[in-house]
Amino acid sequence: MTTIKLLQPDLYVRSLCDIPLALLKDQGIRGLIIDLDNTVTEWGRATLDRGVRRWFADLKEQGIKACLVSNNRSSRVKKVADALGIPGISRAGKPRRRAFRQAMAVMDTKTGSTAVIGDQVFTDILGGNRLGMYTILVMPINSREFFGTRMMRHVERFFTRHLPVTDFSGNKRP
Repeated sequence: MTTIKLLQPDLYVRSLCDIPLALLKDQGIRGLIIDLDNTVTEWGRATLDRGVRRWFADLKEQGIKACLVSNNRSSRVKKVADALGIPGISRAGKPRRRAFRQAMAVMDTKTGSTAVIGDQVFTDILGGNRLGMYTILVMPINSREFFGTRMMRHVERFFTRHLPVTDFSGNKRP
């Protein structure tokens, strides 16, 4: 796989709540590795909005497992994971593969039945693609984030500026 391919998601959507769970299930996805900051909730915030809570409830109804995988500290990841009733892995070291493999072991899934969802190309998408998983990039919830992440966003825009955003009404929007 070329370096450019490793940085390209299979799907690009506006938010976590725009991901159609029935479509993933139809594609054989049985587990989701989900980033925390600016994917599930704003960076530094542990509260969840109603739409996100509803999406996670739908996830359980569809029979799809989930595991939070974050480079963030243990206490923050645990607080959100507990609120959602799912496992969480902190200090993941993404894009290294160890935490992705650990999450699949926790969910009892394999690479072909697991998707990765996150807001960063160089951690979430690269990590998932390195293992051959289905990858979904979401737009960050908020522009407030860790300084290092803000710096990487400038480079990341080079890879995302021409990606079509799928809205699942049959249209792809630039």
